Amino acid sequence: MRSAIPLLMLAILTGPANAQSAITRTELKRGDLTGKDMDVVVVVVEVPPGEALARHIHPGEEIVYVLQGATLDLPDGTHRELPTGAALINARDVPHAGFKVGGNTALKMMNVFVVDKGKPMTEFLK
Repeated sequence: MRSAIPLLMLAILTGPANAQSAITRTELKRGDLTGKDMDVVVVVVEVPPGEALARHIHPGEEIVYVLQGATLDLPDGTHRELPTGAALINARDVPHAGFKVGGNTALKMMNVFVVDKGKPMTEFLK
């Protein structure tokens, strides 16, 4: 189960931009990674019930801490709980997310990205 959660998170964060109008991403801080040509970006992501996070990748690492857990509705019709307090690390260029938030509780996460400078933080997959 430990390895499945990062894949779920990746799928959540990578949905098509037009399908995520109710999803909020609030950038809290951005800075240079000392000695590297990379940015460190801290973001709070909130996904309301019924909204989907499309599959996506990042040009670097993504560290996730779940502030408010939720039920994830997976593409195969199963459901999985992503609990408050869960911590995940998604590796560079590995597709993740692709699920919908079910139930009545929004999914809220603090994400820290360590990504290549000048590249888009997230690239949505088709």
